Amino acid sequence: MSNNHYDAIVIGAGPGGYPCAIRLAQLGKKTLIVDKANWGGVCLNVGCIPSKAMISAAKRYKAVTTAGEFGIRIEGPVNADMAGIQKFKNGVVDKLTSGISQLLKANGVDMLQGSALLTGPTSLTVQTEKGHALLTADNIVLATGSRPIEIPGFSFDHPDVICSTGALALTEIPDRMVVIGGGVIGLELGSVYAKLGCAVTVVEMTDSLLPGVDKAATKIVARKAKKDGIVMMTSARALGYEAVDDGLALKIETKKGEVSLTVDKIFVAVGRRPNTENLGLEEVGVALDGPFIGTDAAMRTNVPSIFAIGDVVGQPMLAHKATYEAEVVAEVIAGHDVVFDALTVPSVIFTDPEVAIAGLSEEQAKKRGEIKVGKVPYAAIGRSLTTGEPDGFIKVIIDSGDHAILGVTVVGANASDLISEAVLAIEMGCTAQDIGLTIHPHPTFGEGVMEAAKAALGEAVHVLNK
Repeated sequence: MSNNHYDAIVIGAGPGGYPCAIRLAQLGKKTLIVDKANWGGVCLNVGCIPSKAMISAAKRYKAVTTAGEFGIRIEGPVNADMAGIQKFKNGVVDKLTSGISQLLKANGVDMLQGSALLTGPTSLTVQTEKGHALLTADNIVLATGSRPIEIPGFSFDHPDVICSTGALALTEIPDRMVVIGGGVIGLELGSVYAKLGCAVTVVEMTDSLLPGVDKAATKIVARKAKKDGIVMMTSARALGYEAVDDGLALKIETKKGEVSLTVDKIFVAVGRRPNTENLGLEEVGVALDGPFIGTDAAMRTNVPSIFAIGDVVGQPMLAHKATYEAEVVAEVIAGHDVVFDALTVPSVIFTDPEVAIAGLSEEQAKKRGEIKVGKVPYAAIGRSLTTGEPDGFIKVIIDSGDHAILGVTVVGANASDLISEAVLAIEMGCTAQDIGLTIHPHPTFGEGVMEAAKAALGEAVHVLNK
């Protein structure tokens, strides 16, 4: 493939890149998508999907081992087979990635595997197994994603010092693991191995797990993590490690002094950094905004023919944000007057229990003006008791004047599914009355959202009104 011209070339086939390419083709644009690895990007191959598959497997194992609480007796031992879990996870990944490839082809998108390098505002080369492909396009979309941050003294070159990719690929359950970083990725995967029987210790530099998340929600997650056997060390910093006879001896600085912890695996989960290197950005003149690529509301960079979406343009680094941005770019390239104007980008943390957030937190909302807050504990929701998942709450934050929904925080079972109602409410400018007067089926987790909205108005009937 050489000297081919396209209406648009998308670099990166993750949750930003592949939807962008598909939508461009649907809008009648001759489109090529380039990726140096696998279709689906980090999210589908070594991120969102495989991690959720392993989280589901770990929860299923935990549910079986605690089935006696529901009056179900299981005779004989229950074992976690890591090889079987990996087979399940890989099967899910293979099915979805092959589906993406088929979707791209079915929509008429040309596909090329290799490493892309910009050579001009409308040109690039792609290094493939067969050599260099010289390509031009009226528009180029950068969707190259991100990678785990590697911190000094903890190189991923050591087989027992791993990032999230390595944590998802373990073929055996380690006896002892330390997780450096008490954020989303660290707690999600740390909880998986704790449920499967690994002794997990989390080392977090700040004074709380899940920095920036509602404190009350964090406490519930921390309490459940403790029940799963996770040891949490906050206000602590990993200094380095050395190999010893029975593993790796990790030095940790705490408020009470330096301690040593011997483990089998060190899982570094301190965040991700955008993949902006080796793309030719400087040579072409694409401006950065800190470590990220700068864009306007149409996701256009300072070079008019080049767009950027997803993790490379900044926080929040979330797959669904990338997909939304992808469709914005496709519409813009097709000549439509479209910009990124979402009122909220929801976030979900797949810990146990889950945490989901849409709009403003209570703390953020208070800084903007007078608010009212409705909070319903899961213990007051009949469905949560019937499923044996009473931990959590639903919090609805409204403006004290017009009662508009400002934010919703859910911590508890099925939080990841419940939050979509909140996102729709915020985008549509709903008030607490709109939710409160909408009949929700009983018994469900969803009726807790209705009750929390009523509680914000002082009209709840299943919890005491403040």
